[in-house]
Amino acid sequence: MQPRQWQQQLIQLLRRRLERNQTSDQDVLVFAGPGAGKTLGALLAFKAMQQEGRLQRFVVFCHRTSILSQWQKAAERLGLRLEEWPCSDQADGLLITYQGAGRQLEQLREDLRHWGLAGSLAIADEAHHLGLDPDEPDNTAWGGTFLELTQHCRLRLGLTGTPFRADNLAFCAARRIRLRQGHELIEQIVPDLAVEPRELIAAGDVRPLEFRFQDGWVEHSREGMPDRDVSPLSAETRESWRARNLRRAIELGDDSGIGQQLLLRAQRKLKQVRLQHPNAAGLVIARDIDHAQAITTLLKEDGHRVDLVHSQESGAAERLNTFQQGSAQWLVSIDMCAEGFDAPRLRVIAYLTTVVTKSRFLQGITRAVRMTPELAAQEPTPRHPSFVYAPADPLLMGYARTWSLAEPYVIQPKQEQLVDVPSGGSWRGPSLPLEAVDDGASQLIRMRSPQLPGFLRQA
Repeated sequence: MQPRQWQQQLIQLLRRRLERNQTSDQDVLVFAGPGAGKTLGALLAFKAMQQEGRLQRFVVFCHRTSILSQWQKAAERLGLRLEEWPCSDQADGLLITYQGAGRQLEQLREDLRHWGLAGSLAIADEAHHLGLDPDEPDNTAWGGTFLELTQHCRLRLGLTGTPFRADNLAFCAARRIRLRQGHELIEQIVPDLAVEPRELIAAGDVRPLEFRFQDGWVEHSREGMPDRDVSPLSAETRESWRARNLRRAIELGDDSGIGQQLLLRAQRKLKQVRLQHPNAAGLVIARDIDHAQAITTLLKEDGHRVDLVHSQESGAAERLNTFQQGSAQWLVSIDMCAEGFDAPRLRVIAYLTTVVTKSRFLQGITRAVRMTPELAAQEPTPRHPSFVYAPADPLLMGYARTWSLAEPYVIQPKQEQLVDVPSGGSWRGPSLPLEAVDDGASQLIRMRSPQLPGFLRQA
């Protein structure tokens, strides 16, 4: 198996850290966009160090039980024996969830002491979950547990495709530096190795994304009141109105409503995509269970095969696995299809939720960028794009503009800044370098990332 270029760089990075043998070099953070192959890259790096006699064993911490099998399958491909805790003495690696480690801390600590950590590599999958808050340590228990259990490991490798947190906390397995910004001293998380989505797109490792934001006027008049209070979805910068507009926009009303129009257009796009990719599917991210059930009913009435999955349902993880190899055209979910959910047949995302944090939006839309060797053999580079449909909320459009870049993560509270809308005239969405066309009220705002290859800009 030939490592990708960034995976070779990771091997060299770990080798240099081990050769320097300094305590301050214990933590290594890798930011690699979704679909980069972080799991395989970490395992390839460990195996290379094991073959060179620099490391003997590894411990993998994951945030969800549904991810454990993916790690085990990847390890098996490389001839590594990765076992869920408690594991045998013959295992190369131990696998456990952050929550499981916290629940059984005493026993796990004793087993790790017996197992031996001096020559081990600790891997924190999706390391941004390991928040550290010196003022409220009880609220960041996963981070404290990870630090305690891995303090004697030779190296700690943090992996993340989302190198920031919505609460702006620091997190484990990450190097922090202090910078002067004007008259202020700020702290910033700096990955030791960064692989941006735009690099992965250019290499053909993942798909590019094209965005279709559904615009429209939102009415706020109350029943029985004669006046009509309306607000344009894409041009509303007053936070309370923006949030209220989004709540109204995702409601399923008549066919002329924003949410309904968005779903109809997403269905038409999936039908087009399936002409080239017959097993392609779409994902709808809903607000709550009732909302998801209403969307499911609507899609079924339109003749689609639909899987509805949410965390309150028993066997949800198994149903997700079934979808990946199944024939359903649509998957409707609320909180299950984020980090670690790997379904390369997803090509259309409909984002119909009121959750507008950057991390949740990026995690949701990047479910549609993944490739398989079989698909890669059939498509040119750059790959055929996937499509994201969402309400024309100013925050979401701002996130879309920079989704393929790695931006600095500053560890300090900061207030979200909305796009400043000039008075008078019609607003055309986020500023260049995005391309925005056909963006009148009730129309689509089309966006293509500025880093995408020329064939998209010429289309």
